[in-house]
Amino acid sequence: MAIRVTDSIPKLEAQALLPTGKFENIDLSRYKGRWLVVFFYPLDFTFVCPTEIRGFNNHYEEFKKLGAEVIAVSTDSVYSHKAWTEHGLGEVKFPMIGDTNHAISEGFGVLLPEKGIALRGTFILDPNGVVRSAVVNDLSVGRSVEETLRTLQAFQTGQLTGCEWKPGQQPLKV
Repeated sequence: MAIRVTDSIPKLEAQALLPTGKFENIDLSRYKGRWLVVFFYPLDFTFVCPTEIRGFNNHYEEFKKLGAEVIAVSTDSVYSHKAWTEHGLGEVKFPMIGDTNHAISEGFGVLLPEKGIALRGTFILDPNGVVRSAVVNDLSVGRSVEETLRTLQAFQTGQLTGCEWKPGQQPLKV
């Protein structure tokens, strides 16, 4: 059964390529106490995926200022991630998980088992490890990193925010 909005994430451990170029096993629960953005993408060395990773990379400092960590996940190996960063993609400022056993992609409900790859899923977890937002796109359409930032900021108000709410605007009065 897939993790849904309002669910707490279970222990999910996998090997990741760190920004330092080293490999490390990480468990998503280690990010409790901080906001966490987990985004899934299908494959390294493709066309849409690098635009998304570069988008999160370009906005990474904004996520950090909001007290959020960012993690990328694909079903490629960490060795593929490393080759991609060294031969085309460039520096990545956040961990990239190699979900080769598909457990994390399946757990978040984004795995396409017949293809062995993940859809473009973006999940925002609160500091308690509870999923607050889930957006999933099919393979051909990239996501909006700016919308992910806006959604994170809306959740961080702790209040009701209406359609098209933007940071700096007042929440709804009830």
